[in-house]
Amino acid sequence: MKFPKPHDVKDIPGTEGWERMYPYQYQFTTDDPERMEYEEKSFWFYDGLHYPEPIYPFDTIWDEAWYLALSQYNNRIFQVPPVRGVDHRIINGHVYISPVPVTDPEEIGRRVPNFTERAGYYYKNWDRLEAKWKVKIEATIKELTDLQIPRLPELEDLSVVIEGVGESEGYHLIKAYDDLINLGIKCWQYHFEFLNLGYAAYVFFLDFVQKQFPSIPLQRVTQMISGIDVIMFRSDDELKKLARKAIELGIDGAITASQEWTEVEITLKDLPKGQEWLAALEEARYPWFYISSGTGWSHKDRCWNDDLNIPLMGITTYIQKLKEGADIERPMKQVCDERDRITAEYRALIATEEDRNTFDELLSTAKTVFPYVENHLFYVEHWFHSVFWGKIREVAAIMTEHGLIKEIDDIWYLRRDEIKQGLWDVVTAWATGVKPRGSSVWPPEIEWRKGVMEKFQAWSAPAAIGTAPEVIQEPFTIVLWGVTNNSLADWSEIQDDTDLESITELKGFAASPGIVEGRARVCKSANDIIELQEGEILVSPTTSPSWAPAFAKINACVTDVGGIMSHAAIVCREYGMPAVVGTGHATKVIKTGMLLRIDGTAGTVSIER
Repeated sequence: MKFPKPHDVKDIPGTEGWERMYPYQYQFTTDDPERMEYEEKSFWFYDGLHYPEPIYPFDTIWDEAWYLALSQYNNRIFQVPPVRGVDHRIINGHVYISPVPVTDPEEIGRRVPNFTERAGYYYKNWDRLEAKWKVKIEATIKELTDLQIPRLPELEDLSVVIEGVGESEGYHLIKAYDDLINLGIKCWQYHFEFLNLGYAAYVFFLDFVQKQFPSIPLQRVTQMISGIDVIMFRSDDELKKLARKAIELGIDGAITASQEWTEVEITLKDLPKGQEWLAALEEARYPWFYISSGTGWSHKDRCWNDDLNIPLMGITTYIQKLKEGADIERPMKQVCDERDRITAEYRALIATEEDRNTFDELLSTAKTVFPYVENHLFYVEHWFHSVFWGKIREVAAIMTEHGLIKEIDDIWYLRRDEIKQGLWDVVTAWATGVKPRGSSVWPPEIEWRKGVMEKFQAWSAPAAIGTAPEVIQEPFTIVLWGVTNNSLADWSEIQDDTDLESITELKGFAASPGIVEGRARVCKSANDIIELQEGEILVSPTTSPSWAPAFAKINACVTDVGGIMSHAAIVCREYGMPAVVGTGHATKVIKTGMLLRIDGTAGTVSIER
């Protein structure tokens, strides 16, 4: 398997100097021989799971946050024996990551006692510590929500003098921005407090089962921990409740009459039962409509509370389904029955009582920790991020008022430290009564960066670069990102887009069992899923929890990225529908309307062109 060397990847013509858009540590070095050698020998793969598009300069904050948090928990807090952390680089706006293994067997051995003591404490006290985590994260979200972003007055209020405050609104603006950024980083500290251990518990169980049954499909192991209710389904459940209530109140026709929420709301306010339904909607919105239309990692991923047309689409879908007499609930009983059948079948084949006890203990731990793996997403990537993006837009409005940027969305083209520098410019100019220097510096720079981002969008990023390992063993790379030796072999066969034209079959992870045929619907954003038709097969880069109503229409799902513990894989297992994830190129190869045959048991997608 051959992949480009990291230092051989060329800049896109017209983007020279793009590196200044991102923190300097993200650059592949050209002037440090020791670091260059490390980078050449390492294996880097494109993190399309989190960044299906080039990353905006400001949005890099979340990559910085997990760069730190995941690695610190792996290497400095719990000390996972075989892996330190995950290194990051950016090429032409695309994020590449590389797990950093522990290669010395003696060092691995020295790390084991620390991990056993520290991780063991968390596993034994999981419920108590997770309850404490919920208090911490909700307090952090409240602190963020309550954070005020002050405007700069023409003249400070007289109370500043009379009460001897001794602080200006300019100072408080700078402090508010610092608090905003620090809250974001702190939130991500909490994000990874349990997450690595959640995946590790699954990996421990997987490792034990595979040693007992070397030929067992990964899919069978994941089915043994399926059928567990998680709050990531709660937002979708609220839409179902609102759909039922609309029918009960006899106002469903008013809701399904338009795809525009503003029109529906006007109509409902004039109906006797409309006000009652609107009150129920308001109750559901906070916090359950803080669900992002995407993964929540990009500022472009607006939440339902920002755009009520998105939940309206889901409510309309469920109203139509209910009136057709369909069951809109997830098939929990069938999923649980199949889970219990598979578990009992494999457990009965284990030879010794000691091994059966180990099986039971590892499975019990995996089931205990599994809900966190999904639940944390709601608190962090959805609820917290949705509020956070809104606060940054308030900062942008101030920068717009003072001429540093032309419009609010220009702020995403600035690094977080550049914004801090710009705010100091604004505040000192305001205090002094002069024009900010940045009003002539940043607008032309932002226009240049917009052109660079457009070129980044058109660039076809290599799936991987560097030196591929003989055997990929790092567990999170496999179960979350879906990077294995088999997937690497498939990726290496595709050198450019012309190689995609003749493909009639894609291979990926067998994420959820079953075989179906149907027409493809390629959806790259929440705006696209409105076009989904009954019985189609969803093809997307990845999936988002806010797309849950789509699963009431589709018969199967195919994604470009992700492993057997990715969101799409988990959701499809809970809905009992076939899924193939981590195909690498599905959205490039497949066009809407193509006839597909999805084999979620074998992990293949057959394309009839």
